[in-house]
Amino acid sequence: MSPANGHANGATATASGNIGETFAPLPTSAPNNGRQFSSEQVKEVITALEVPFDPRVIEWRVTNTAKDKRRGQVIPYADQRAYTDRLNALVTPAGWTRKYAVHTSANFQRGKDERIVAKVLVTCELTIFGIASHSATGEEWADDDNAGTSAEAQSFKRACSCVGLGRYLYHFTGEWVDLDERKRPKRVPGLPKWATPEGWLQGLRPQQQIMNTLTPESVPNNSGTSRDAAAHLLRQIEALEEPLGKGLYRGLLKSIARVWKPDEIRDVGVLGKVLEHMQAAQRGLRRLDEALEVTGPEGIDPILRSLELRSLDRVDNLDTLKRIVLAIEEAVAKARR
Repeated sequence: MSPANGHANGATATASGNIGETFAPLPTSAPNNGRQFSSEQVKEVITALEVPFDPRVIEWRVTNTAKDKRRGQVIPYADQRAYTDRLNALVTPAGWTRKYAVHTSANFQRGKDERIVAKVLVTCELTIFGIASHSATGEEWADDDNAGTSAEAQSFKRACSCVGLGRYLYHFTGEWVDLDERKRPKRVPGLPKWATPEGWLQGLRPQQQIMNTLTPESVPNNSGTSRDAAAHLLRQIEALEEPLGKGLYRGLLKSIARVWKPDEIRDVGVLGKVLEHMQAAQRGLRRLDEALEVTGPEGIDPILRSLELRSLDRVDNLDTLKRIVLAIEEAVAKARR
């Protein structure tokens, strides 16, 4: 896997990666010649799988950098050992298994120098006996020294997310921080309370946290709470201008709030709606980037022509972006058959 860029809250994870895991295995968790869980036990396991990891095992990876390389966008992730520790704690090592299949893709152009490189594709089939079985694929460029390891970890964690384990991490869209000379974050963000075991078990959830903080009808416009909430949303929206690009950024501002600049928005509820749409757009662009890693940059050209668009910069709304993402992902699926 790629090396960690930083740990949450400055803490260092132990080698075992199971800090704070206190889940007790269910008494009937072992396969026992096909013995099944009761419906209540299935619900209990799935609910426990969805609980966030202890913050001390969370690390942060730089996914985007500014043009001057002094700022970077970071998202949290957990080493796959945290995933295996959770599974072992809940259903015991005998209660689950995984199986890998390794393939290589056709050659594609990679990077500005247009090198011809194949991709390593790893499919992981995760089975939790009596609960579920899911498979997912990870991929990495074959010229990467750690291609197999990275693709394997990616496929395993994606399969785990199918049963809820680690899925909460997909709600993060990234936060911009200062980078040092080695492009590492000088600091890492603190995790929101919903992304901790304690907050999650209290019932906090990603979107719920935003809504609870920003109820525009119940908070007077001149209150300190409203001003603080608006300022918090405004900072998050402004941080998305660069990763979204001017076309999509301004298009969403115009269509949702009918403004050109986010600081012109006076309603906290509208700010929250703009942020939600922009975060959805960022997730779409991330999926698009992953697909283009397979098809190459030329893979998007026929899709743009079918939509009468000269370039991706012309996309200014979520509906068009969604159509492009689905079309390119369909092309990737066909290429893998």
